[in-house]
Amino acid sequence: MAVHDQPHRHLGFRLPSLRTARAAEAVADTTATSAYVFAGLRLLTGFIFLWAFLDKTFGFGYATRSGNGWIDGGSPTKGFLSGVAAGPMESTFHDWAGDAWADWLFMLGLLGVGVALILGIGLRLAAIAGTSMMALMWIAEWPPAKHLSDGSPSMSANPFAEYHAVYAVVLIALAAVGAGAVWGLGRAWARLSLVSRNPWLR
Repeated sequence: MAVHDQPHRHLGFRLPSLRTARAAEAVADTTATSAYVFAGLRLLTGFIFLWAFLDKTFGFGYATRSGNGWIDGGSPTKGFLSGVAAGPMESTFHDWAGDAWADWLFMLGLLGVGVALILGIGLRLAAIAGTSMMALMWIAEWPPAKHLSDGSPSMSANPFAEYHAVYAVVLIALAAVGAGAVWGLGRAWARLSLVSRNPWLR
């Protein structure tokens, strides 16, 4: 007669797996660390944009010479855009250089993106505006060119991964992860009725 072994039933309680608890704790630690890393990256990137606005406005003597700031009558776009020497929009940028609308749009973009990043609010709008600015500046630099329009070497270090492209990716990443919640006003901003009804404002 065949005898079938019955599965043994273990009575009593089972202790929670220490390995599972450690894994969950490691995930929580990684998530918390990532949030602080992104917050730091957000503040640093915001200061880059805000500093560019302040220096170009007041001429602190760094990228903008003293006495040549926007407040002194200087143009934030004239020097850069008139110096474009490669790419498909070279002549267009020359036409825009120093125009009042270009100066205002550029400066408001720098200020808006900088303040949004530092406060941790409107990161999606900041990503759209900042990425658009970086795309135009990438086109102005035109890294794929080996030679400038006058035939001289462009001295481009990389035909694609230029620093404006890196800034654009950073802006998109900050918006994607909602980096305004830590060291910022992101949570309070998201609770505003206007923002909660329009998620694109987050």
